[in-house]
Amino acid sequence: MPSQKDGPSARQQELLERAYSYSLTHGLADLSLRPLASAIGSSPRVLLFLFGSKDGLIRALLARGRADQLDLLRRTEQRYDDPPGLKVVARELWAWLAAPERRPLMTFWVEAYGRSLVTPDGPWADFARSTVDDWLELLQASEPGQPAARRTAVLAILRGALIDLLATGDLERTTAAVEDYLAD
Repeated sequence: MPSQKDGPSARQQELLERAYSYSLTHGLADLSLRPLASAIGSSPRVLLFLFGSKDGLIRALLARGRADQLDLLRRTEQRYDDPPGLKVVARELWAWLAAPERRPLMTFWVEAYGRSLVTPDGPWADFARSTVDDWLELLQASEPGQPAARRTAVLAILRGALIDLLATGDLERTTAAVEDYLAD
């Protein structure tokens, strides 16, 4: 496997981006190297060389998906000079999560989150826990005085509404549920 000391090579980064796009539409659960490689203009041998193993590739794809999530969190934090409040940030997060163009990413996230819970070893290890920590950190920064239980409840409503939205496509109802909760 190539040295990662200086980061991924241009070819590895290019194939990772292609594989990430592929996995957003095809998922990770039944990821097979041969169809993936064919779809992204590579070969299984090259993918194994660049990522070390199928698990290494899955870890890279999960990290790539998490990078999108962390980018959102950073941009949300940078938008405000002072903490904007838990409700403001929760509404922003919901708008981002519920946007139709993010459905593939959110489906990818739900699949990875679920696999991390069911198969806590291997490439999925700690994915769910890490994303919970990331989001709770942002919610804490949005209103430091809020109790941990309130931040956890906001996170739970956002994620529950997201799963419901992905299952039903009912944006109006799920958004109303989020708004109803945040109105309290």
